[in-house]
Amino acid sequence: MKTISIVTPCFNEEQSIRECYDTVKRIFDAELPGYRREHIFCDNASSDRTVDILRDIAAADPAVKVIVNARNFGILRNNYNGVMAATGDAVVLFMPVDLQDPPELIPTFVKHWEAGAHIVYGIRARREEPFVMRNVRMAYYQLLSRISYVDYPPNVGDYQLVDRRVIEGMKSIDDAQPFMRMMPFEVGFQAIGVPYTWRARKQGVSRNRLLHMIDQGLNGIISFSHAPVRLALWTGVLISMLSFLYTLGVLLAVTFGWTKAEPGIPTVILAVFFFGGVQLLFLGLIGEYILAIFNQVRRKPIVFERERINFDKPS
Repeated sequence: MKTISIVTPCFNEEQSIRECYDTVKRIFDAELPGYRREHIFCDNASSDRTVDILRDIAAADPAVKVIVNARNFGILRNNYNGVMAATGDAVVLFMPVDLQDPPELIPTFVKHWEAGAHIVYGIRARREEPFVMRNVRMAYYQLLSRISYVDYPPNVGDYQLVDRRVIEGMKSIDDAQPFMRMMPFEVGFQAIGVPYTWRARKQGVSRNRLLHMIDQGLNGIISFSHAPVRLALWTGVLISMLSFLYTLGVLLAVTFGWTKAEPGIPTVILAVFFFGGVQLLFLGLIGEYILAIFNQVRRKPIVFERERINFDKPS
């Protein structure tokens, strides 16, 4: 009997945790009776009753395993740590506790996996969210897909089922700031997409704030694209060429008397601000890469765990 692992990160989700567990269990009982279930909940040091509820669920169901972090390490590192702890023949990388990614797709994912696909990824073809946020997200995913050196389809999140061979490949990447949704595509193998509707959250509010999302977005671009550095290089070349041509034109105009030299104080101020802004922009860009190198060199663990529950029991 093959094992399917499902990884669910959580932080202060006492309203949603039991519904998530019940829904996944019901789907396996009804549509995947021939598979062993391993549902791993990764708690990011919740301050509400989330861990207590998880203890009750795990006590009644050995297929549920729980990792409790020592503190909040952010959703990306928390989720990745859970995936690395999964033992299944295939792993659903991210099953959100609020069920915005529909668990009803898991049987379809498994069907494609059994047919030979090593990566079965969900495509967020439609989003139930406000117009501005929906279009900002879509624009980001389109940009990431175009500039990445990995063959990454647009509108694909972490909701993916991947084969054990892919998981082992992901383990060998050893990234201090893992951007997991793109890692399977960096490993490779056969992949297939399944479109679906990303649903609105039914209960509570998202803990993934705007600044966190910006940080996660930058992490994806820095980790999987050389385009920002190349952009800085070619922008510098272009500005240097334009500055040279402008200087040459001014010298010719003054030499041949085509124009009178004016003090041009506003022009100088404009040029100083423009070039200063460009320099600061690309210094910040280079700083992001240096920060990524710094984090990698320090070689800290992805997370520090407080405890694990049910990992010593078979699923």
